[in-house]
Amino acid sequence: MARAASTPASEISPTLRLLTCNLQVGIHTSAYHHYVTRSWQHLLPHPKRSSRLDAVASTLAGFDIVGLQEVDGGSFRSNHVNQVEYLARRSAFGFHFQQLNRDMGKMAQHSNGLLSRLTPSQIDEHRLPGMRGRGAIHARYGEGPDALHVFVAHLALSQRGRARQLDYLSEIIAPLNHVVVMGDLNATPEQLLSHPHFFKALDFNPLKPLLSYPAWQPRRALDHILLSSTLEAGEPRVLDAMFSDHLPVAVNIHLPAACRLSLGLTGARTD
Repeated sequence: MARAASTPASEISPTLRLLTCNLQVGIHTSAYHHYVTRSWQHLLPHPKRSSRLDAVASTLAGFDIVGLQEVDGGSFRSNHVNQVEYLARRSAFGFHFQQLNRDMGKMAQHSNGLLSRLTPSQIDEHRLPGMRGRGAIHARYGEGPDALHVFVAHLALSQRGRARQLDYLSEIIAPLNHVVVMGDLNATPEQLLSHPHFFKALDFNPLKPLLSYPAWQPRRALDHILLSSTLEAGEPRVLDAMFSDHLPVAVNIHLPAACRLSLGLTGARTD
């Protein structure tokens, strides 16, 4: 967890700009055969990785809270660059947090990340059930029942594994009022809606499918920003490809008055 000189809450609009992005460690993937021909980049450094991160950072700079998946925590393959920290610095985020999910020592540090212009009042890490390497970050903004809760998650590929992980998250989220779940959930809207507890018990807004995978010819909606019904949302959208095999997904949310008060948000940004 790292804090810098965060933007004062009074200078951040009650409308928050959210983005989720699976970065695939900065590997440029634009065709299926690249999974084979460029697979070595999962273990070895690439000279263009830093310039790719700089291009990603220029996009991230336009948001208030960013959830990252498949980022490296600073190993040989990333030239020992903690990609979460690097993107936070280049995009001028005052707060960042890295969750290490699969530690392969000096070779690879598979991680999730959170970038935020507001400093959370609490951060929790969750190791999701199933095969090693899947996790979720839980950031709480504000205090009490009107706090905002943001979850950044990367779920399993298998349906059985995802079901267990959604069960786990459902228990944590159920008592909360204002909730955002974002990330590469590896599930279509139909698969998420069919889960017996996740949507039915947690009062999420209906999903609008946004095709995000594969980035070069999107056919499946696997990346999502899910919002509780207490949060008013603008039109969700996918952004242009940022080298990864997933497209980023973005949405603006407007917080209810009690939630804004809990966070100390009083500003009125016009952009």
